[in-house]
Amino acid sequence: MDNSVDAVLENVGGGGAASALEEWMRAGWGKLTVGSVLSALALLLACLAAARGLLRLADRLMARSGMDGRMRSYALRGMKALLYILTALIVAGSLGVDVTSLIAVVSVFGLAVSLAVQDVLSNVAGGMVLLFSKPFTLGDYVSTGEGEGEVAEITLTHTKLDTPGGQRVMLPNSKLVAGQIVNYSVRGVRRADHVVTASYKDEPEAVRAACLKSLERTPGILSDPAPQVVLAAYGESSIEYRVRFWAKTEDYWDAHFRSLEEIRRAFAEDGVTMTYNHLNVHIVERGEKP
Repeated sequence: MDNSVDAVLENVGGGGAASALEEWMRAGWGKLTVGSVLSALALLLACLAAARGLLRLADRLMARSGMDGRMRSYALRGMKALLYILTALIVAGSLGVDVTSLIAVVSVFGLAVSLAVQDVLSNVAGGMVLLFSKPFTLGDYVSTGEGEGEVAEITLTHTKLDTPGGQRVMLPNSKLVAGQIVNYSVRGVRRADHVVTASYKDEPEAVRAACLKSLERTPGILSDPAPQVVLAAYGESSIEYRVRFWAKTEDYWDAHFRSLEEIRRAFAEDGVTMTYNHLNVHIVERGEKP
C-alpha cells in the first residue's frame, strides 16, 4: 500500500494526473482495491435506492387494494428485510465474497430458526389469514371454539377477547383459523328466539296476542322484520310457542331480558296460563295397596 501511494505521488509530481488517478484506483489491500470498494459503494447506494422505490410502489399498490393497515405494515417489514438481505448479497458478491457459501449458511440458519419457532410461525400464518379474510374486526362480538367475547386486539400471533365477565383472553390465531367463528356483530342486527309454553285450554290466538303485546312494550325491538309468534310443538302437558324478534346488536341483550319480563306480565293480564311441570306425590300407608 505504501509503495502504491508513493507511486501515485510520483505521478502527480511528474504531471501525470490521469495516470495518477489510475494508480490510485488500483491501490488497495489484498484483493480489495479502491476501485472495487468505490464500485461496491455505488452499487450499495443504487440497491438501497431501488429498494426504497420498490417499497413505496408496493405500499401504494397495497393501499389501493384496500389491505388492512396492520397487514400492510407487516408485509412491508418483511419485504424490507428481504430486500436488504439481497442487497447485502449483491454487494458482497461484487467484492469477491463467495456468496454461494453465504447463502448456504443463511439457509441452514433459517431452517434451524423455523424448526425452533414452528408454533409461532403457525400462529403468524393464522394471523395473516385472519387479516386477509377479515372474519371479524375490532369491537365485534364473536364466539369461537376457544372462547367468546368482544375483539379487543388482533396481532400476528394472538387475538385478544374481552369476555362478558370482564376477563381478557388471548387466543392463538392458528386455533382460531382451524375452528368455527361466529360473528354476532357483522350484520348489525340479531334475532332472539324465546320458547314459552301455555295451557291446552288457552286459544292460540289469545297466546299470540299476549306475546305480541309484550313485544310492543319492549324497547329496542325492530318492527322490520316484524316479530313472530308461532305454535312450535305439542307437549305432554302444554303447547310450545316460539317468540321471535330482531333487535340491533347494541340493543339485543336489553331487549332479550326485558321481553321475557313483559311476556310474563302480559300472560298474567290476559289470563293465559304459563304451564310448568308438576310432580304429584302419593303417600301410601304401610300395608295399603297403592
